[in-house]
Amino acid sequence: MRFLAALLGAIIVLVTASPADAAPSGRTVRLARTVGVDITVPAAVSLGSGLVGGSLTGQLGAIEVRDFRGPVNPNSWVATVSATAFVTGAGGPQRTIASGQVSYWSGPATRSTGGGTLVPGQLTSAQAVVLGVSREAFRKTAGNGNNTVVWAPTIRIAIPAGVIGGSYRGTVTHSVA
Repeated sequence: MRFLAALLGAIIVLVTASPADAAPSGRTVRLARTVGVDITVPAAVSLGSGLVGGSLTGQLGAIEVRDFRGPVNPNSWVATVSATAFVTGAGGPQRTIASGQVSYWSGPATRSTGGGTLVPGQLTSAQAVVLGVSREAFRKTAGNGNNTVVWAPTIRIAIPAGVIGGSYRGTVTHSVA
């Protein structure tokens, strides 16, 4: 898909959210290292457009972790998030928004089933973390039995003054273990 900027110097960002094991977006991934725990991420998301030197904020859609390990006690897990740089064209200094310019906050659980203690990584925008490194997105710390949790994280991209307008693409990766 191509997106065109309506304003001179506008940036349009298309975010591709995908599981860590590079399965197609919008799919469920079962990680071999944690049998019985799955994570589902949305398909590609367009955050719209923003101006060079400004910022762009938008929700990624529903992220869901399903833990079907049964009566394992406790059946805790940690979901993490990271991002790549966002690039347009062939990339380069004026065509790249570094992952350190991408902030993330998980927000609260929007839906959950089963028992246990669920802890958002960053409940509010005031607690947003920069995705220059992998960060905790959500955690289940206690409880047993089958459970699910869904959250709808938000990202904010600070658009550097030195980049050119274009359609920037990057990947936000969620994983669970």
